[in-house]
Amino acid sequence: MCMKLVATVKLLCSKVQREQLLASMRRCNEACEWLGEQAFEEKTADKIRLQREHYGALRERFGLSAQMAVRAISKVCEAYKRDKTKRPRFKPLGAVAYDQRLYSFKGGLDRLSILSLAGRILVPVAIGSYHRGRLEGARGQADLVYRGGALYLYVTVEVPDGSPVEIKSTLGVDLGIRNLATDSDGKHHSGDEVEATRVRYGELRRRLQASGTKSAKRHLKKSSGREYRFRSDTNHRISKQLVAKARGTGRRIALEDLSGIRDRVTVRGPTQRSRLHGWSFFQLRAFVSYKAALAGIPVILVDPRNTSRECPACHHTAKENRKSQAEFLCRSCGFAAHADWVGATNIARRADVMRPIVSRQNGETVQPDTSVRFSGTSPVL
Repeated sequence: MCMKLVATVKLLCSKVQREQLLASMRRCNEACEWLGEQAFEEKTADKIRLQREHYGALRERFGLSAQMAVRAISKVCEAYKRDKTKRPRFKPLGAVAYDQRLYSFKGGLDRLSILSLAGRILVPVAIGSYHRGRLEGARGQADLVYRGGALYLYVTVEVPDGSPVEIKSTLGVDLGIRNLATDSDGKHHSGDEVEATRVRYGELRRRLQASGTKSAKRHLKKSSGREYRFRSDTNHRISKQLVAKARGTGRRIALEDLSGIRDRVTVRGPTQRSRLHGWSFFQLRAFVSYKAALAGIPVILVDPRNTSRECPACHHTAKENRKSQAEFLCRSCGFAAHADWVGATNIARRADVMRPIVSRQNGETVQPDTSVRFSGTSPVL
């Protein structure tokens, strides 16, 4: 099996090349904005119909090349399909899709030939060693993105799954806010630094927005994204450690299926609400899933209900067993342990003895002894 990942390529454009590509992005998004209005008025997301009726206008009115016009039509159709109750809108410098007819690498991976409205231009690029290794494989569609004053090409690459590992047992992982992850071996991955970072940047944003000065706005722009990058780096490190442990001990990984948990959980006040909505459990799950697939480790999702309330010794289940966030004390047999470890242990047991949910893109449910692995949603490397 193969999975799709996204590798980042930074374009080292000259001033002229930068303006050419930015002009192309503006023109493509202007064309999408116009076509989005036509699609909304005609109430259609049919790509064939829109191409038949508006392809010529896109080329003549906006000066797009043949393939750029086709990609613009696809972008509008995808946007309109997501919500047909409103007209799709496009930012002037929104991402522009490039397929393999519109870009190619030259001289190995040192230069990029990419189409602009002024024709093909040859741009030197910077690629990290990890990303460069991924780009050696099959490459698909890419997105040209303008971010932080620089241009990037996000290239979709196909990567084969790793050689399957002989599975002996299961490593259960309990996901949480206080401890981002706790495994069934008792290892805790604390979320204190992530929470402190969230609070610090939240307070900074409030102060700068209240100030409203030009200096404050510059500082706000400069600090934008730092919290997200710190959170992502933390999730990358945790997922890497979990997958390495599972592979080294010959175990599959079992996680809770936390889909829709934000709608089910009751919070008290804006502080808890902010903390809950800042919890990036799905990103951590996605990172674990794709890293595990690359390592040949199956990932299983199990029902999360009562995993932290069920006694792993006598299986007595009661709300009162969970004394606090960290304490578990069974009211039946007296078994006591850390509540997150109890959750992770029960998750591992459910993966072994119950019918778990094995997540994959087509939504099928299979038994845990298959080799199917969840590839996730094309995470950026």
